[in-house]
Amino acid sequence: MTLSAVLRPAAGEPEGALVLLHGRGSDEHDLGPLLEALDPERRLVGILPRAPLSLPPGGAHWYVVERIGYPHEASFAEGFAEASSFVDGLAEQVRVPLERTVIGGFSQGAVMSFALGLMAGRPAPAGILALSGFIPTVEGFPLDLPGHRDVPVALEHGTHDPVISVAFARQARELLEGAGYDLRYREVAMDHTIDPAGLPGLADWLFRALA
Repeated sequence: MTLSAVLRPAAGEPEGALVLLHGRGSDEHDLGPLLEALDPERRLVGILPRAPLSLPPGGAHWYVVERIGYPHEASFAEGFAEASSFVDGLAEQVRVPLERTVIGGFSQGAVMSFALGLMAGRPAPAGILALSGFIPTVEGFPLDLPGHRDVPVALEHGTHDPVISVAFARQARELLEGAGYDLRYREVAMDHTIDPAGLPGLADWLFRALA
């Protein structure tokens, strides 16, 4: 694997895999509780990679933040290259193909999940789980929404999010629904965090996406 990662094996023969990408300034352990909440029976291989960039104020990052919605081009290219190489190598490492793998994340991790699942030329995963993020606009990284419309997407966002406005989630909803995606969309009266009350619904969505 190109990135360091926490690998949680399935309890038996895996039904699929779930990759969870952490947010800005965090690390590969941050979304461990989310993995356990979504897959408590360990039906899936769980993969928690660490972002490749070390930036102020500390922790690991997928890209440099200059303007919300528009990641810094050079650092995004570096983070995306590492993430895509990592994801592309998973099938051999964990013996689960990409079409049986859901890619998800929180904040910056959600942004990178959208990129990995929707960028032109990328193979399609089983689903995209985006929590409190946005679909990125980056020069040189065009989306291919028509080419990935068979990928189910779950999107949740807080209406009081002071870090990434809920307007980005609504923009993503408009783009995805307009392109014919199977979208599970949910807004919650919360800030930049993950809503525990929504986890059972996300778990149901996860295994429907893998069905």
